[in-house]
Amino acid sequence: MSGPPDTEALARRAAAGDAAALDQLLREIWPETVRRCGRFLLFREDAEEAAQDVLLQVSRNIHRFEGRSRFSTWLYTVVANCARQKYRELKRRAGEMPLSSEVTGRADPRTTSVIAGSRVDLLEALERLERDSPHLVEPLVYRDICQMEYAEIVERMGIPLGTVKSRLHHARRQVRPWLAGN
Repeated sequence: MSGPPDTEALARRAAAGDAAALDQLLREIWPETVRRCGRFLLFREDAEEAAQDVLLQVSRNIHRFEGRSRFSTWLYTVVANCARQKYRELKRRAGEMPLSSEVTGRADPRTTSVIAGSRVDLLEALERLERDSPHLVEPLVYRDICQMEYAEIVERMGIPLGTVKSRLHHARRQVRPWLAGN
């Protein structure tokens, strides 16, 4: 009986041009990708759309994965970027079209997560933080949303642990009042 495929080995093979490894890798990472996108987007369909975007980005850019860091760490960045981009897209769409609830009396599933999702305050805070202090966004997303270990964050960002912790502290301090509604 063989165990689960080694995602790291699949990623290295896919990065080297092995199409079969890429197909298997995409199948293997799908459930975790949807789950991680769900940390940003509460509405399941939104998370699945973002996860599809992640798989597309992985398939298009796997050749850029050099294996210097773990694939899972590289993937976290793609997930965070795609989920936040999906949020921006949903927010833009919600502003461009009348809500179907005004017309039909029920919520529009394309905009529900943007309008009623409990993570909207966090995503808005991340948008604001990115405008004010862009260097603080990555540590906050990696640690508090993606729940990465400090060692993975250091590896991914290429900065010392003390700098990661300092940026995380400053990001949390800056975002806290925005989340509290102050």
